[in-house]
Amino acid sequence: MPTLPFATYDVFTDRRFAGNPLAVVFDADRLSDVQMQTIAREFNLSETIFIRTPADAMHAAAARIFTPGKELPFAGHPTIGGAIALAERRHGRAVNDVLLVLEEKIGLVRCAVKVAREGASFAEFDAPKLAQEAGLAPADDVVAAALGLAPDDIGFDRHIPTLYSAGVAYVCVPLASLDALARAWPTPAAAAEALGATELFLYARAEREAAHAFRARMFAPAIGVPEDPATGSAAASVAGALARFEGLADGWHTLPILQGVEMGRPSLIGLELELAGGKLNAVRIGGQAVKVSEGTIAV
Repeated sequence: MPTLPFATYDVFTDRRFAGNPLAVVFDADRLSDVQMQTIAREFNLSETIFIRTPADAMHAAAARIFTPGKELPFAGHPTIGGAIALAERRHGRAVNDVLLVLEEKIGLVRCAVKVAREGASFAEFDAPKLAQEAGLAPADDVVAAALGLAPDDIGFDRHIPTLYSAGVAYVCVPLASLDALARAWPTPAAAAEALGATELFLYARAEREAAHAFRARMFAPAIGVPEDPATGSAAASVAGALARFEGLADGWHTLPILQGVEMGRPSLIGLELELAGGKLNAVRIGGQAVKVSEGTIAV
């Protein structure tokens, strides 16, 4: 029976059994779309990345990314984890700095990896697409009803609900408190129908003394992800809202996001964004990942 090598990593964390689990399947050229979807459903993690031969030999790999329910053109935690997995598999722990390009459905994603001698390595990438508004913003009362919250739980400062996409569309919902963030839970049917997207990214300001800028949760039950511990593509999308509402000056800003706390899997997403002429000009996502397991899967 033919087999393929795989590894699992916990991403956006420096320790095992935190962060967002990811399955990385190597040498996946012969797998069909149906097989990749089936394997992703078997792993039953928020995403599985399949590493394939690139179209351009100058690039490190082609990558296909699947949730248990569908394929995505781009996702952050598979990009971070996939880049680290490739660097560690090909170079071991002897090479510290690795630059590589992944061919994803959204386009080319350039990644920089710092390989650790042991434990968690680090990777970052420039978002291949800047966040753009992806539809009309839902009303506060509609958002509140869809999340089991009250209308006054929605919004803070100048932030209002928006719909942004940096490859995957998210309803970006600012919440007035960490208590509201903890209480939120989407109703089964209302989210996609009422809000205009299947992915919901909720964010609130962090505690004043925190090292991160925001706390967040992400729900996407319609695509097989009831809740996600860390969502890099959502961070890339919410960068559009932050650029719009935060009153940031031109230049680079570091606004880390802590996600997954309510799930018992704290995850730290490094988010940097640059404004030029008052507009979003660049976004960078970064984080650590640590290997948890490796083996082969029968196909």
